Amino acid sequence: MFCWAVVTALPLLWAVVSSFKSDNEILNEPWSPPSALHFENWARAWNEASIGRYFLNSLIVVGGALILTMLLGSLVAYALARYEFRGNRVIYYVFVAAMFFPVFLALVPLFFVVQQLGLLGTYPGLILVYTAYAVPFTVFFLHSFFRTLPGEIAEAAFLDGCSHGAVFFRVMLPLARPGLFAVGIFNFLGLWNQYLLPLVLNPDPDRYVLAQGLAALSVSQGYRSDWSGLFAGLTIAMLPVLIAYVAFQRHIRAGMTAGAVK
Repeated sequence: MFCWAVVTALPLLWAVVSSFKSDNEILNEPWSPPSALHFENWARAWNEASIGRYFLNSLIVVGGALILTMLLGSLVAYALARYEFRGNRVIYYVFVAAMFFPVFLALVPLFFVVQQLGLLGTYPGLILVYTAYAVPFTVFFLHSFFRTLPGEIAEAAFLDGCSHGAVFFRVMLPLARPGLFAVGIFNFLGLWNQYLLPLVLNPDPDRYVLAQGLAALSVSQGYRSDWSGLFAGLTIAMLPVLIAYVAFQRHIRAGMTAGAVK
């Protein structure tokens, strides 16, 4: 466990420390601490390398996709888990099978579908594709959660006059909050680091997400030898992921534990 922690944390720590160094220190003294903190590296990466614009694009796309994924995924998982109807198991296994379908096999037909819809290189196009990519895992994760919730509570709500929608939004959804937090964090981490889908479906440089922007930055900065700016950009891209994990690690653990116990 200690070795795994060192192997995982050391590259992240080295990238953060390097973001405060000068280019000469990075090349000549890669393992030494910075002689002075060069905050101008972060300002240069944010303003001149357009990391700020890529960051905003990622927030719009991932935020929109996350909201849509959680809403659709929870609705589908609840219907499949709590209602018996013909084709229920078939639909569930279609979602399960979709998780194992290699995404690169769908890239070519997906490109033409998005192009025909006029959504190539647009925020709505990426949001819809990200949602379609994340919904199967969300349904699979929440399905077991909703099945283990006590049915007596829903029956009591029906007797009190609640509709099916009110039972879902006012009773069952709050009960599934640990699972919603856990799968929400997993989806955020996966979508924030997504590179293959925007590489194919988002050719407009003004709408690049962070993964695309960093790839373009690594090429352009490599020619200019602005390594300190590159490390600052990498650190800015990592920060939301680290903050999300640190802030919600208790919810992730609670969600996984609740799902295992129930």
